[in-house]
Amino acid sequence: MQLRILGCHGGETPKHRTSSFLVGDTLAVDAGAITSGLSLREQERIDAVLVSHSHMDHIRDLATLADNRCQQGGATLDIVGIPETIRALKTHFFNDVLWPDFTQIDAKDGPTIRYVELTPNEMSPVRGYEVTPVLVNHTVDTSAFIIRHGSKSIVYGGDTGPTEELWKQVNALDDLQALLMEVSFPNDEARLAHDSGHLTPETLESELSKLTHGQELPVMLYHIKPTFEQRVLRELASLRGRNLQILQLYEEFLL
Repeated sequence: MQLRILGCHGGETPKHRTSSFLVGDTLAVDAGAITSGLSLREQERIDAVLVSHSHMDHIRDLATLADNRCQQGGATLDIVGIPETIRALKTHFFNDVLWPDFTQIDAKDGPTIRYVELTPNEMSPVRGYEVTPVLVNHTVDTSAFIIRHGSKSIVYGGDTGPTEELWKQVNALDDLQALLMEVSFPNDEARLAHDSGHLTPETLESELSKLTHGQELPVMLYHIKPTFEQRVLRELASLRGRNLQILQLYEEFLL
């Protein structure tokens, strides 16, 4: 399974882009940096976007992706998430006020976008992949995603503070190739992390103690806040017992 990093930070500067990942050529995961990181041709290949939650840093490029798709006359784009996330997008984003309702604007063979709702803890087919959303602990309704293709799976943790159900689901996987987990704030910002539903290196270490997979499993870290980047990196460097990898923009992995 190919994984491409389009955005992996918890904020934006000229050197930082918010959460967005590409699995293969056709499945995007979150939309913080799709159109800023992909050519028009690459954007047109995307069949579906998994959206973990409705915060702007995870959805904003849905706007420009839909706009480009409409102008290209491309195939309908599936926007996929739990019902609460889809409801937020309908009400507050593609609402003909903040941005056009592209479900009502045709592209090639139908509407520019189509919403697909997933049920937590249930596997659903999504454009050639098997996707299971798992609820995690954030300030709005948020899901992680278990993404399986063929005999391999990866897990994208979304934005989360300490959580439980995700680890039950992850530990049951026998084909897991990589775990993508957030870490946002340094340890001395624990109150801010708690109040905003994020992890520090200390709470990340506690969460990973719940993981029963072997130490060789790649744990790919994203969502570090640019303001605190150097402090978080120093604290992560002291963690032992896991194969931690700090994701960088435009990296590619074959998992």
